Amino acid sequence: MSTRPDDLQRALEATLFAAEEPMSVEALAGHLGDAEPAEVRAALQVLAAHYEERGVQLVERGKRWHFQTAPDCAHVLRREREQVRRLSRAGTEVLAIIAYHEPVSRAEIESIRGVQTSGGTLDVLMEAGWVRVAGRRETPGRPAIYATTPEFLQHFGLSSRRDLPGIDELRATGLLDPVDDAYEAMMTDEGEVDADPDNSPQGLENKKDFPASV
Repeated sequence: MSTRPDDLQRALEATLFAAEEPMSVEALAGHLGDAEPAEVRAALQVLAAHYEERGVQLVERGKRWHFQTAPDCAHVLRREREQVRRLSRAGTEVLAIIAYHEPVSRAEIESIRGVQTSGGTLDVLMEAGWVRVAGRRETPGRPAIYATTPEFLQHFGLSSRRDLPGIDELRATGLLDPVDDAYEAMMTDEGEVDADPDNSPQGLENKKDFPASV
């Protein structure tokens, strides 16, 4: 393949157009064979800028790239009224808790909510592709721990967990009622600080409303 920048952009454009699922920079570099990841990322950013005002856009979600319909053009493709399926209150609370405290065990989820969590609630979230089993806690009984997935970020239009809304925004949506006090206490607990900026929702800009429906 030619090393000219425009040839790399065209190769990436063709690859992502035909890809069945979003691809990371490393996967794209490996697919193209002789491309350097840094060059791939730079070319992707040029392509993203090129498609920014077009009917389809090139976006990065959870460190994976894909084409999607521009939000203002979505109605053109919608021929039938979509049926809105809402998560139960329990499902919404559990999803929010996992997103902010991952990886988190079922017992830890129940501690925050103050009530038992049905296994069916977690099953629904995993079937939707938003939650996965991320391993087991190294404590007696080795309970399973849960985390969100790249599909969670993609569905809710988040580039990373940095884009999760803050505590005041969650309260405004009603997601913290009736678990407001327990949730806020967990958020301000000084016993554990996450050093990974991708796993920290505090001090963020351009925060988005956390959707309560699917």
